[in-house]
Amino acid sequence: MAVVDKDVAEKFLDSNPDFAKEYYDAKFRPKVISDLFKDNRTSQVNTSSFHELSMFEESEIIFDMVRDLQNNLQMEKAIFKFMKHLSFLIRADKMSLFMYRMRNGTAELATRLFNVHKDANLEECLVHPDNEIVFPLDIGILGHVATTKKTVNIPDVLQSIHYSDFVDEIQEYKTKCVLATPIMNGKDMVAVMMAVNKIGAPHFTTQDEETLKKYLNFANLILRVFHLSYLHNCEARRGQVLLWSASKVFEEMTDIERQFHKALYTIRDFLNCERYSVGLLDMTKTKEFFELWPVLLGEKPPYDGPKTPDGREINFYKVIDYILHGKEEIKVISNPPSDHWALFSGLPTYVAKEGLICNIMNAAQDDFFSFQSLTQFLGWSVLNADTYDKWNKLENRKDIFQDMVLYHIKCRTDETQNVLNTRDRYGKEPHQCKEEELEAILSEVLPSSETSELFEFHFCDFEHSHLDLVKLGIKMYYELGVVDKFHVPRETLTRFCYSLSKGYRQITYHNWSHGFNVGQTMFTLLMTGDLKRYYTDLDAMAMVTAGLCHDIDHRGTNNLYQMKSGNPLAKLHGSSILERHHLETGKTLLRDPALNIYQNLSRSQHEHVIHLMDIAIIATDLALYFKKRTMFQKIVDQSKTYESWDEWTKYMRQETTRKEIVMAMMMTACDLSAIAKPWEIQSKVALSVAAEFWEQGDLERTVLEQQPIPMMDRTKAADLPKMQCGFIDFVCAFVYKEFSRFHEEITPMLERLLNNRKEWNALKEEHEAKLAALEAAKVTEEEVANATIAAKQATAAEAAPQSKTCVIN
Repeated sequence: MAVVDKDVAEKFLDSNPDFAKEYYDAKFRPKVISDLFKDNRTSQVNTSSFHELSMFEESEIIFDMVRDLQNNLQMEKAIFKFMKHLSFLIRADKMSLFMYRMRNGTAELATRLFNVHKDANLEECLVHPDNEIVFPLDIGILGHVATTKKTVNIPDVLQSIHYSDFVDEIQEYKTKCVLATPIMNGKDMVAVMMAVNKIGAPHFTTQDEETLKKYLNFANLILRVFHLSYLHNCEARRGQVLLWSASKVFEEMTDIERQFHKALYTIRDFLNCERYSVGLLDMTKTKEFFELWPVLLGEKPPYDGPKTPDGREINFYKVIDYILHGKEEIKVISNPPSDHWALFSGLPTYVAKEGLICNIMNAAQDDFFSFQSLTQFLGWSVLNADTYDKWNKLENRKDIFQDMVLYHIKCRTDETQNVLNTRDRYGKEPHQCKEEELEAILSEVLPSSETSELFEFHFCDFEHSHLDLVKLGIKMYYELGVVDKFHVPRETLTRFCYSLSKGYRQITYHNWSHGFNVGQTMFTLLMTGDLKRYYTDLDAMAMVTAGLCHDIDHRGTNNLYQMKSGNPLAKLHGSSILERHHLETGKTLLRDPALNIYQNLSRSQHEHVIHLMDIAIIATDLALYFKKRTMFQKIVDQSKTYESWDEWTKYMRQETTRKEIVMAMMMTACDLSAIAKPWEIQSKVALSVAAEFWEQGDLERTVLEQQPIPMMDRTKAADLPKMQCGFIDFVCAFVYKEFSRFHEEITPMLERLLNNRKEWNALKEEHEAKLAALEAAKVTEEEVANATIAAKQATAAEAAPQSKTCVIN
């Protein structure tokens, strides 16, 4: 075979490029590519000294990085090799990689690879979490690059306003020039790569920038691949927790603590720690009005501590502490002190305030994701238990309102004819009539205020029928002047008052007569007692309405009985059980368009009257009476410091909180007003009240199988005068004494109260005298019986010796 000269062959291949490419593809390309991807192949580029790279050497570097991806190396190792090559290409003294992260809601950069150069090894450059350097985004050139997301080439760092030398001082190193670039994932920041101090030149060149940008895409690809792999692993781990959560979240629906115990016990397989703690926050967003009054009056400082993102005060009412080291145990601490170890640092308060997961420095990021899943599960547990509780409340509410509907509260169309007899008068229904026509009927059928003594404190309902009280209820709204002022439809007003009368059950005392009397007393306190000087017409309308509604659908038993008997009302309302039910029932009527006397009010006016009704009706709970009496007394004392009524009235009209306190005490005075009626009324009403109490006592004895208290025990009926005196002294006297001191126009109520106290005391003394007489007669009878027995014994003793003598003889 003839030998081909090298020069001739090279000349031939140069002259026939198509043939050369075809021959190379057929004979050499497969083997070359195969060799490039061999696992044991290493880069053949000599990096012992800096030199210009040929195209072949640069290709070798690129294929070396591709092989790293193929071998699925760790992210740090792949990026480390990339940075070694890049530091050689741009002749950088050192290069570093800073990872972007969010910690506790704050963005920062942290070292991952530090001081990489062409001859470095991974162990020296890989930064352990304990030794990482953290840069806030407002410090240094790195922070500037991360903020602007732009590449910077700074020839002289001393001329840069962003330069910070604190790392140089730590490393005892002098930075002269910097080339730094952001690594992005779309629009999201991933990391910042920085090269410092060009070797053999004063600074990095434009060509270095181009080289960096050219290879940056490759670095970005490496980070993306490994970031996706990392996210996959985290999500797989989180998925394990979530799958467990899904299987456990419905196992315990009523007890959050037990659910937390299960979670904390199981999650230890995913987190390596010595101790878990869960702080349970009070879910209450708003306080009761009687809790706010001391703050509004300046007697108690307002809460000025941190709050949750949704506005709740941060109050940890319970801490569940799960201890893993040593002997495993669970501790539940109710009302934990502020110096409890889990709360003392302030970290739980910070987390509750910011609503963020707080990952303390150097905590493993994988644990962060598992802990995030745990918090999701605990949140589901709380939500599930809360939803279950709400579902139960809805069921209870449904039962309650079904019962109410069955009682036929709403006024029927034919019943309105008992007041608005439009069929007889006009031959049509009320809704077909004009307001003027309905007004003409009402002006004829409504009773006279003077004849009925509607403005009097001694008003007596004994002489009025059920329907008369409905008409007088309508009359009060006319006397207040609110029907025309607030455009209350006449038919709506009639239906509302009629429905209220039907809403009261036909029970012994808490019936429509009592409901009307409370509304009438509120009306009288405002008009005759001159308390309306402090309130607007809208306020007065709400207050009288609250008085009429205050006991609607009363069952004849008190709050304690609702709890003892397990009534759905007790499950629905945690406190002031019946009062909240009366309030909700009244609101339900007002939500009906046919009964809504507030329908033509503005939104703010409507919110205002509902707010006043909330306070007024809840205030009838005597359990709250002692919380408001001191505040009311201070207002009365304050009124005496003003020289004129005009100044005091002007002041009070601006004091919303004080007006609410007075209104609340007015409701108490109205609810107890039967005790301040003339004796001939009070004596009969007291028997009705006692009879209803005795009926409850009978239920407690038969249904609950419990012994009732003396007030509810009909076997103690003879003690009624004594109990009435005690009730007047302990509860009622303060109310009417203070109101008489506040406004002398209310003095008649106090005078009648004191007179009734005398009457009851006379009956008590009479009863006690009878008991004393009976006791004396019993003692006398016992003394006579004892004397008779003694005499018989003496006679028998005297006769005994004579009998013996006879026997002996």
